Amino acid sequence: MHEDEDEDARLFRAAIGKVAPLRASAAAPPARPKPRPAARPHADPGPRDAGGRIADDPASALLRGDPSAFRRERVPARAWQRLRRGEFAVQDELDLHGANALQAETLLARFLAEAGDAGFGCVRIVHGKGGGDGVPVLKNLVDRLLRQRGDVLAFHSAPPAQGGTGALLVLLARR
Repeated sequence: MHEDEDEDARLFRAAIGKVAPLRASAAAPPARPKPRPAARPHADPGPRDAGGRIADDPASALLRGDPSAFRRERVPARAWQRLRRGEFAVQDELDLHGANALQAETLLARFLAEAGDAGFGCVRIVHGKGGGDGVPVLKNLVDRLLRQRGDVLAFHSAPPAQGGTGALLVLLARR
């Protein structure tokens, strides 16, 4: 041992103090055999959303140029058409460029809470189109999170002049 290691060991023993060995315990109980897996009936995947995708199905992830769309039943057809065309005045915007998934989730929750408190009816969320050939992480994350929120009535990819498939127009419920 080197002098430094010897000194470290001495300091460690001094800090720990006197120790006593553990008493030998009884043998561990025998391990139970694992239960056999039970066959499950094939579950119905559930209803498809307004975009034709099955919500939260990894195989149906949005790709780079795919539009994102969601509409609750209580949203009138006229309001849905106006949202799709980008005819609502955007009252606030959140740009998620450069955020990782965890940061984006936190920023989105905070942004939507503040927009709701301010009484905004329509906001824009810029998530970007994603880089490379892979699945765009932020686009899919924002899509999934917005579908789960009760204060989101509808959303649709923005028209090309407002960000296209790299941004969403979001219709919020008034409080």
